[in-house]
Amino acid sequence: MHPYPRQTERTAPPQAWALAGLPLLLAGLVLAGGAPAQTPSPASPSTSTSSSAGESPGLEQMARDFLQPSLASSIGASSAEGGAPLRPEVIVGTLDRRLRLAPCARVEPHLPAGSRLWGRSRIGLRCVDGPTRWNVYLPVTVKAWGPAWVLRRPVSAGTALTQEDAEQAEIDWAEQASQVLASPALWVGQQAAYNLLPGQALRQHMVNAPTVFPAGAQVRVTQSGSGFQVEVSGQALGAGQIGQSARVRLPGGRIVTGLVRDGQTVELAL
Repeated sequence: MHPYPRQTERTAPPQAWALAGLPLLLAGLVLAGGAPAQTPSPASPSTSTSSSAGESPGLEQMARDFLQPSLASSIGASSAEGGAPLRPEVIVGTLDRRLRLAPCARVEPHLPAGSRLWGRSRIGLRCVDGPTRWNVYLPVTVKAWGPAWVLRRPVSAGTALTQEDAEQAEIDWAEQASQVLASPALWVGQQAAYNLLPGQALRQHMVNAPTVFPAGAQVRVTQSGSGFQVEVSGQALGAGQIGQSARVRLPGGRIVTGLVRDGQTVELAL
């Protein structure tokens, strides 16, 4: 039994994500697939006949053997609140049975460039020693189960979230690319980026930092370093959100960009 009921997330528009997790200690990789992928096992160099994708399970087993170490590096950057490991689950698909692959003495599994074992993905299998080089892809679905904060009631766009708006439940972190907000400190007080519905797990793209000053407001612009601190007044050229960049026009017309620290202060980096 899992400590939390599984919840189904609804898809929302993607935005930037932010949450660096602790390294993941994998526990119990579950490889669950449908019917075995019927694919040819590597043939000896003397083999001269081609084989269809329905004659042997060798390629699928190669993919399974490749998965475990690759999965560790792929989802190791994500962890549940407190650094607890996520519980991975992998569903391995099958190759197209209509494929006819040339004999091959050595097949090399690989992760396609730019891809990650997270959600819907695939593993490449390429012939590196045979009369005809080929490259095929085996579909895989990677799930990463762990606790998250799930909305218990609707929240309108622009409304600040409170602790009472959500409760913990186990979800598949890999169902969406946007990072899960595993700690209440990351979402309490943030504003809903759009209308949120019960059952949605809180992710980075679903919230915005609250606006603390409007465009045109007078703000303090500060800069400090070893043995000095400078403070001048300026006019905000856009709305300011804590932790976000803001552009400010200084006396004389110069425009600078700094980080919003509070409702009156924009800090410039050295």
